[in-house]
Amino acid sequence: MPELIIDGQPLRVAQGTTVAAALMSAGDRCSRTSVSGQRRAPLCGMGICQECRVNVDGLRRLACQTLCRDGMHVETRP
Repeated sequence: MPELIIDGQPLRVAQGTTVAAALMSAGDRCSRTSVSGQRRAPLCGMGICQECRVNVDGLRRLACQTLCRDGMHVETRP
């Protein structure tokens, strides 16, 4: 079972879990903050809406298309 860090908090998930699914079970369930300051959550689940953008190990990724791996660092806040 991989353990990743989401906004500084460790989370253990089942093998094959996407980052979007991990976000749904952790913290405020959101993936980013909009330019107006509102927290945004994944919407479509297939990469079209771009609402699930997160920083994964320093790179922008779509959470719904990224599988969790052990030691991954996910940041949802600027």
